[in-house]
This record gives sequence, C-alpha cells and structure tokens, in this order.
Amino acid sequence: MIINKMMLKLPALSINEAFARSVVAAFILPLDPTMQELADVKTAVSEAVTNAIIHGYGDCEGFIFINAQLTRDGIFEIEIEDSGVGISDLPLALSPMYTSAPELERSGMGFTIMEQFMDSLVVDSKPGAGTKVRMVKKLQPRNLH
Repeated sequence: MIINKMMLKLPALSINEAFARSVVAAFILPLDPTMQELADVKTAVSEAVTNAIIHGYGDCEGFIFINAQLTRDGIFEIEIEDSGVGISDLPLALSPMYTSAPELERSGMGFTIMEQFMDSLVVDSKPGAGTKVRMVKKLQPRNLH
C-alpha cells in the first residue's frame, strides 16, 4: 500500500543537484531510515541527477522530473527522467569506468554507484528522447504511523 508520493520538476542546473538530494532525503524520513540507508539514497539520487544535467543536457536547457513513492512495507521507488540527448549505446554506458564526457574528468562510475547503493536499477533511454532511471530501495520500516 502506497503511503506517500511526490513529483518534482527542476531546471537541469548543477545547483539543483543538492536540492534534489535533500528533497528526496526529506521524503523518505517518515520511514525512519538508518544513516546508511539515507546516505545510499542520497548518493544514488545525486548520481542520477548529475548524469541528467551533464550527459543528458550538457550546455542545453531542460528539466529533470523526479517521481517517487513510499509503501507501507518500506519500499522506496524513484524515477529520475530527462528529455535530453538520450544514450546511444546503453550497455556501454552502464559499464564501469565509461563516460561520455572524458573532457570533464568524469569517473564513469555513476550507474555502477546507483546499482550498488540501491536494490534495483533500470535505465531506459533512446537517442534524442531522453533517459529514465528507475531505482528501488527496500528500507527497514520503523515508523509508519
């Protein structure tokens, strides 16, 4: 049973990465996450939002859409979507150490980090049509009044 949902639309600006991370962290607080769970979610969200800003839009304007929900059994689901350039070779983009922006000295570990810190990661992308990152984290529910 869903206990809460949220939708957020942000301009794809680097200053909004920290804002998105903070909003999502506040959103999961009703489940009383551990510090580790909170850090995992914040890190994964940061990586997804940063990818959308840097790789999805580059120097172009656009928006990032964040949809999330919490369930009574402690499941946190989040989708982070952009309408940017999309990913032409998804298997390559998902491989560790690959970056489409080596000139920016990116590590190429964004998707790997998301996958390690969350319980599930699904990436849908089409060139010219943007990217949607879906992640799930099972939290240990402690406070569901």
